[in-house]
Amino acid sequence: MRAITFSAYGGPEVLQLSDVPAPEPGPGQVRLAVRAAAVNPIDWKIRNGAMQQNFQVPFPHIPGVEVAGVVDAVGEGADFAVGDEVFGWSETGAYAEYALAKTIAPKPASLSWADAAALPVAGETALRVLGLLGVREGETLLLLGASGTVGRFAAQVALAQGVTVIGTGGSRSLDDLKSLGVVPVRYGDGWVERVREVTSGPVDAVFDAAGHGVLPGSVELRGTKDRIITIADAAAFELGIPFSSGGEQTREVLTGIAGWVTDRGVGIAQGKSYPLAEAAAAQVESEGGHPGGKVTIAVG
Repeated sequence: MRAITFSAYGGPEVLQLSDVPAPEPGPGQVRLAVRAAAVNPIDWKIRNGAMQQNFQVPFPHIPGVEVAGVVDAVGEGADFAVGDEVFGWSETGAYAEYALAKTIAPKPASLSWADAAALPVAGETALRVLGLLGVREGETLLLLGASGTVGRFAAQVALAQGVTVIGTGGSRSLDDLKSLGVVPVRYGDGWVERVREVTSGPVDAVFDAAGHGVLPGSVELRGTKDRIITIADAAAFELGIPFSSGGEQTREVLTGIAGWVTDRGVGIAQGKSYPLAEAAAAQVESEGGHPGGKVTIAVG
């Protein structure tokens, strides 16, 4: 099969289109004929070596954790059938024509391959943090980085639960946030004062999906350090604020995410899609920080 591999840490130039053996499914696994893979920061952080002290990979390594495709072969005990359309987390790298997976769920027929591949990380993260914050109907949530993939998903879920969402984003994203029902606030210098202008008192909870040093201002607006969670700022450890990373990768989580999309209309903003051979360009687009939506790789 064709796959994107790298055999040394470095810039996007280390990514190569290679011919490698197609993997064979083991117990509980299925092999997917990949239709789409999503690009995540973890992909290029592993590639550039930023994760190697805590997360070393064997070379050659195939990047990619989010995948959508058609079941092509079934291992012993796996309860899917050849031909099933599924999405979830890849165990062998998603930037490839074939990938092995255990944690998958049926892909709703209404979802495109790119949308399905973009859901697992953003959806799981958004739902996990909202659950940890315990936001309830009638409360006000300050969502920092509301225009990003995780933030936008979280904003839509919170709004559907009757929560008022104040969301920060760049100038180009404010109209989009407003169209969702978010109270939009431009990020950057003066953002704390701009949030104060649109709220009459302390916010009930803060979800930092942006990083960039916004936690002190979040404490100021919240009036306390409780009910503030970040997924993006390591300064949280010094400030005594929870940093939430990782999560529960189960079929039930994936099914719940799909339900928010199909039953409640929650959507993923899509950025550019690249062919497999241009995976390096896809990572450059994602790493640039303002891709305008989820960057995906079309494979099949």
